[in-house]
Amino acid sequence: MSEKGSGGRIQVDRTEKESVEDTVQHAPYGGDRELPPPPTLTAEQEKKLWRKIDLQLLPILTLMYLCSFLDRGNIGNAKLQGLTTQLDLTGNEYNIALTMYFIPYCLLESPSNLVLKKFRPSRWLPGITVVWGIIMTLMGLVKNYPQLVGTRVCLGVAESGLFPGVVYYLSLWYPRHMLQFRVGMFFGGATVAGAFSGLLAFGISFMSGTGGLLGWSWIFIIEGLLTVVVGLVAFFVVVDFPQTAEFLTPEERAWVIHRKKYDNSSVGEEEHFEVRHIWETLLDWQVWIHIPIYWSIVAPLYGISLFLPFGFSTTISQLLTVPPYVVATVTLLVWSVWSDRIKKRYPFILAGLVLSLVGLVINIADVSVGAKYFGTFLVVAGSYAGFPGVVAWLGNNLAGHYKRGVGMALHFGIGTLSGAVASNIYRTQDAPRYILGHGIALMFVGIGFIALPIAVVSYKRINARREAAMREADERGVKYTPEELRRMGDRAPDFRYTL
Repeated sequence: MSEKGSGGRIQVDRTEKESVEDTVQHAPYGGDRELPPPPTLTAEQEKKLWRKIDLQLLPILTLMYLCSFLDRGNIGNAKLQGLTTQLDLTGNEYNIALTMYFIPYCLLESPSNLVLKKFRPSRWLPGITVVWGIIMTLMGLVKNYPQLVGTRVCLGVAESGLFPGVVYYLSLWYPRHMLQFRVGMFFGGATVAGAFSGLLAFGISFMSGTGGLLGWSWIFIIEGLLTVVVGLVAFFVVVDFPQTAEFLTPEERAWVIHRKKYDNSSVGEEEHFEVRHIWETLLDWQVWIHIPIYWSIVAPLYGISLFLPFGFSTTISQLLTVPPYVVATVTLLVWSVWSDRIKKRYPFILAGLVLSLVGLVINIADVSVGAKYFGTFLVVAGSYAGFPGVVAWLGNNLAGHYKRGVGMALHFGIGTLSGAVASNIYRTQDAPRYILGHGIALMFVGIGFIALPIAVVSYKRINARREAAMREADERGVKYTPEELRRMGDRAPDFRYTL
């Protein structure tokens, strides 16, 4: 083990294999500059390096996603401030406006991940943030239903690249069993947004009448302008890939690249694009079993975030949305740390489903408002705290940069369609019990209880077969070249699926 030298720089262990040195020098992480061989770090040095990376990456990404979730969900607060009345929305027009956001959002998530590396995260992610911030601001000036629908469509187009892009981006930095905590921190912005949205809307409501605009207009305008500011700041903060990260020393960059590249396999994973990566992803069973699991968490999540009526006045309803999201944020962070520590995902997804199930059953029952409010805590905590595990689980089990990027975007794109469903199942005429909405949300939770065990059993069986195959190959003297293993990706005999 090498020790730190003077000045706090890490001393390089020059005994690394030549193949490792070549890998680091020519790693395609966003640059052609050559780096020294990766050093050997102590456990304390590793922790310090990951903290350094966390502080550079996570705060701005979390802030951007907080803005994203505020901007897509604040229409629920705007509804309480007179949006439907002033725009004369009738029937299911409000629900249609919600739905139109999800259509382009779902369709464009996969293409956005394919272009992320080409356009560079430091330009792509801040750029789309500024664009949707401008759209959000203009939404405060709409005068009729068609204009509202049009701006919601544009908002879906602009926001579609953020979440899948950031999760894919994080997967290029962090080893797979360190990913959920980082996704949890990043997604924690959404739960904070749920709490902050109610408080912010409450404060902005006092501006109603200023400049001839009602409170709902000012919600869109002020939150949109805040997003634009965050996007502009992000241009100066977001970095690209480990290979070009100026905040790291050359030795640190080399170590991160080596650590991530050899995370899933002793020979690394493919990093260049081929068309076969798309076809392999489309034909991979695990992508399709993870989609209904995603539905089971996201449907209650969006249903609760877009509709939180408690039968009180507008002001009280806004403030009552805060505590459930605070509880959900704490639960999310605890579960994420715990999941990475034991290197398992499914127990926490299962726990989230159980909480959502109990909470929805309470809300669909004919019980007091206080009991329903308690049920809301369970649904919000279960769906929000279970979500990072759903995201990290598939990301852990797809090998190869481009297969992971396409697979996760496909996962998010089709999975988010449940958000479009959630936008239409809580109808005004069903208030206050919303039996139809809660019932359909329960159906999605039930789908999760079916799909989750199928995924777990399948992963266990495949891992066991690979263990047996590896033992047999060793006995027979069968060897694979590093190139063969890299091309096989997560189908390689030495790859083990995370449970």
